[in-house]
Amino acid sequence: LVPSRDRAIVGEMLRMTDFIDVIVPRGGKSLVGRVQSEARVPVFAHLEGICHIYIDKDADIEKTRAVIMNAKTRRTGICGSAECLLIDHEFFTKNGAIFIEDLISAGVEVRGDKTIQSIAGVIAANDQDWGKEYLDMIISAKIVNGIGDAINHLRYFSSNHTDCIMTENKSTASEFFQKVDSAIVMLNASTQFADGGEFGMGAEIGIATGKMHARGPVGVEQLTSFKYLVTGDGSVRK
Repeated sequence: LVPSRDRAIVGEMLRMTDFIDVIVPRGGKSLVGRVQSEARVPVFAHLEGICHIYIDKDADIEKTRAVIMNAKTRRTGICGSAECLLIDHEFFTKNGAIFIEDLISAGVEVRGDKTIQSIAGVIAANDQDWGKEYLDMIISAKIVNGIGDAINHLRYFSSNHTDCIMTENKSTASEFFQKVDSAIVMLNASTQFADGGEFGMGAEIGIATGKMHARGPVGVEQLTSFKYLVTGDGSVRK
């Protein structure tokens, strides 16, 4: 333990490559951002949990209603809380505003694009709402033209933490899994399952969204490195 709360010490720790093997920052956005930008020591971290749910044209209505409500309202202050809905235009045309109305009835503030603003109770979204982590009873919602449009939105606004697709179409689900480059990608499941304990890893110290081998929930196994002990008897390699 470092016997001080002086934040100046953080800067020193970020440069201590001879003494610190890895840093896993836990705290606010400013702290995590500073660690990611300044550290010379390897870092496992995620800056934000901007989790999306894409509702495909082949989504099951009742499954989707349950998943959306759980993903947004179970615990709004965790990194696995859903922050944005992407609704397929064809699905929305056929089935209407049922998910938006569910959220509003539950006390969630919905910030929508022009199409979704036509629903009573929806607030107009601004440019900052796309790619924003609310950690509150707030969610943004947007109409997209199919899976390609949804994936393009994710490439620009996702934090690569956890993104979900709701669909009964196996081919569409496979495309989403292949093309969405998030640490956790889900099918027909609440984004609040993004947790090391839920994955059977035991307690986690964070969820890493980088490209290193420890990606997703980081527990004891993911923090374990290896030392190989080789013994021989004058052995030589041919």
